[in-house]
Amino acid sequence: MNYILGHIQGIKKMLIADKYCIDIIQQNRAVIAALKKVNKIILENHLNTCVIQAIKSKNKLEARKKIEEILLLFEDSESDQ
Repeated sequence: MNYILGHIQGIKKMLIADKYCIDIIQQNRAVIAALKKVNKIILENHLNTCVIQAIKSKNKLEARKKIEEILLLFEDSESDQ
């Protein structure tokens, strides 16, 4: 996350300095890619902890809720594109 924050601060400086638009967009894309990697790590952790715990608890309502949350995430991400 510190890498991403540093990168965003660099982009802010580029904007203030009125740098070339394409260069700024390329830097933005690098931040977006880094955020996607962070989301993947967080999702993997969520699956390995919260979701597995809900399934092991035998509470079908809680397990279904966790699955619905994940499905909703992917529906939202598809509409962002």
